[in-house]
Amino acid sequence: MTIPPERLDQIANRFAEIEARMASGQLEGEEFVQASRDYAELEPVAKLALELKAAREEVAGLEDMLSDPEMRAMAEEELEALNQRIPELEQQLAVAMLPRDSADAKPAMLEIRAGTGGDEAALFAGDLYRMYERFAGEQGWKVEPVSMSASEVGGFKEIVANVTGTGVFAKLKFESGVHRVQRVPETESGGRIHTSAATVAVLPEPDEVDVQIDAGDLKIDTYRASGAGGQHVNTTDSAIRITHLPTGLVVTCQDGRSQHKNREKAMQVLRARLYEQQREATEGAEAEARKAMVGSGDRSERIRTYNFPQGRVTDHRIGLTLHKLPEIIAGPGLGELVDALIAEDEAKRLAAMNE
Repeated sequence: MTIPPERLDQIANRFAEIEARMASGQLEGEEFVQASRDYAELEPVAKLALELKAAREEVAGLEDMLSDPEMRAMAEEELEALNQRIPELEQQLAVAMLPRDSADAKPAMLEIRAGTGGDEAALFAGDLYRMYERFAGEQGWKVEPVSMSASEVGGFKEIVANVTGTGVFAKLKFESGVHRVQRVPETESGGRIHTSAATVAVLPEPDEVDVQIDAGDLKIDTYRASGAGGQHVNTTDSAIRITHLPTGLVVTCQDGRSQHKNREKAMQVLRARLYEQQREATEGAEAEARKAMVGSGDRSERIRTYNFPQGRVTDHRIGLTLHKLPEIIAGPGLGELVDALIAEDEAKRLAAMNE
């Protein structure tokens, strides 16, 4: 993909303009915040554009040197290297210029629920949560459980966590869907392989200004929590159930001892779910295009299989199989799958733009 010289100039000039505004000392408050966001978003694009522009100018200079017998050999050698580098830069810049999901920079709400498979599905849900928790640690992110329902045998019937850091949603958004596991459960005496599943949903977490919720649209119930928690669980109505009447969305939280904290966490989850509904409505065309690229991310769609006996993980959307199950389920190895999904998304979006 050849990027016109005037496009490179536009990018460089726009970046220089933002840089000058920030250096002027005249921006305050929201203006400065917006300029900082624009700067952070454009900086990697501008760097690539300037590098590509410099490489093209260097090629022109080297071509002029070809007529000089004493400089010809050196010019040819440098031209060969540049002629390999320039297409790489053009590809990188084309990818960097692709329209971004407006939610990519946001933190995310991670929801994992045990699916078919009974106790084994709950154990697998726990494995998935720990996988994401360790992967997040590798990225320098913070994971904070919002609500959970533990299984008696270990693992979780359901767990919701808030993941904060740089580029969280951009890296985790393709994890939404049905994750299937094939392994011999600890309770299986005959050594038979069982297939179980858990669903994962990754929702971008909005700022409060992104989603306005009218208090009159909420029905809030308190009730006595159940499950682990000792004597407190049986004596205090601290659990919260919030129903958003216009949409019918229901969110519950009973993880904390404080009714106030549980209400705060439930509102956090509700806001994320409402924001996702708004995104789907307002970004319909873009969302449909993304679904066609690496799968819908819908929780009814099986996206990945973790086969323990063979030590392999297969992502069905891009047909990638890695024989690295221990590394992936441990957390750090998940990065290879995440990067492959992002690369596939970028490649297909770039191809669509060039059609």
